[in-house]
Amino acid sequence: MKLRDLVYRLYARRVEGRLDHDAAPKHIGVILDGNRRWAKASGGTTEQGHQAGADKISEMLGWCTETDVEVVTLWMLSTDNLDRPEVELRPLLNIIENTVRGLAADGRWRVHHVGNLDILPAGTQRVLKEAEQATHDIDGILVNVAVGYGGRQEIADAVRSLLLEHAQKGTSFEELAEILDIDHIAEHLYTRGQPDPDLVIRTSGEQRLSGFMLWQSAHSEYYFCEVFWPAFRKVDFLRALRDYAARHRRYGT
Repeated sequence: MKLRDLVYRLYARRVEGRLDHDAAPKHIGVILDGNRRWAKASGGTTEQGHQAGADKISEMLGWCTETDVEVVTLWMLSTDNLDRPEVELRPLLNIIENTVRGLAADGRWRVHHVGNLDILPAGTQRVLKEAEQATHDIDGILVNVAVGYGGRQEIADAVRSLLLEHAQKGTSFEELAEILDIDHIAEHLYTRGQPDPDLVIRTSGEQRLSGFMLWQSAHSEYYFCEVFWPAFRKVDFLRALRDYAARHRRYGT
């Protein structure tokens, strides 16, 4: 073992030992950013960057298990990403499909898709549906795989679903306008029934949400990490939790 690796492990243990598990976030959202830049910096291909990022996911979920996190939302493919050239998009979709299959086969996670299924290829849709069905009864971390996801799209889909539901009930627009509140819309989000994210982590040094969980993150804490996602380490994760635990959440009050 190299001296640097030994020092890193000792430091990670020190940070972990000082964590207050009672103050740990229950729902963490992660914007998995920097795969392509990591690949470029390391002399690899874009596909290798995406694969390295996918390989990091199970490791990160293991850290979440150790720190009592209950829900993790992983932004794996945005609606904007679907506009990428086919030569990049197809390998990326293959990697995502294999990753979702792996999460389902692991047996520790309950997989749930968040996003618009209709805009995804039929094969990807099938993999996501099968993963949900296969893990439905697993009592482990709920892993939301955000594939074909956009925050604005989610809100538009929620409003559309709400309108259709009330149209079937015969509710008039005037009656709906009279009773409509935020809870009505929340009931039609992709994450309905789940707690909102306490903490949102974005890797790669970018400091923006890019449309991630716009509705749900109204009171979330944000942690922006400089490292690219494939290079994200346990100590980076623990630092995010330590930073979160040190904050005083006011919820707008």
